[in-house]
Amino acid sequence: MALRVWLNVDLGELPDEPEELYACANVANIACGGHAGDESSMRRAVELCARHGAAVGAHPSYPDREGFGRRRTAIAPDDLRRSVGEQCARLAAIARAAGASIAFVKPHGALYHTARSDEATAKAIVLGAQDGLDARVTIVGPALGELAKAAARATLAFAREGFADRTMREDGTLVPRNEPGALVLDPAVAAERAVHLAATGSFDTICVHGDTPGAVAIARAVRAALDSIAGAKR
Repeated sequence: MALRVWLNVDLGELPDEPEELYACANVANIACGGHAGDESSMRRAVELCARHGAAVGAHPSYPDREGFGRRRTAIAPDDLRRSVGEQCARLAAIARAAGASIAFVKPHGALYHTARSDEATAKAIVLGAQDGLDARVTIVGPALGELAKAAARATLAFAREGFADRTMREDGTLVPRNEPGALVLDPAVAAERAVHLAATGSFDTICVHGDTPGAVAIARAVRAALDSIAGAKR
């Protein structure tokens, strides 16, 4: 996947998630207990990854199930490191039992955005991921900022992420969900965005959120668009 822009999908967050989302994803970022997810949902997600050939990624969050990880949380860096490590280890144990391994780590929600600008948070995420996993992973996050720097200091690969189903501000942050125009719900528009982002050369991966309304149609269109680009470059 290093030679192409690939699709990642945030998954394992909702009951009865459509299986087709796993078929669309190159990488599935699986909620591992911080904001959503339990042993049953993680086991199902890992099994669906194996069935459809998607790589398994961990999707740790602030420990905030009530707020679905979308609220910035006051937590000491050591405690955040411990929480991220425990979340990753929980998913890794389930994956290991199924003969799979964790290849990617992408923080969720408010933790993702805080890690972009806060060095201590970014460091805690990377160290926690290393604590909880027994293999080197690729960190997925904002193209610029502290998380990318923390991954580099740890000599971990880093995948610069853009978004097909969300609009972004000029500084690279996402427009909050409660603001007009934040969500991109037209699959054709989302696919066009993905192609544009890929063409800039500034992104390694494009995200579609599994809880976006119409996520299956959006993910299908984006995956087809990215596969078309990859085919044209051969």
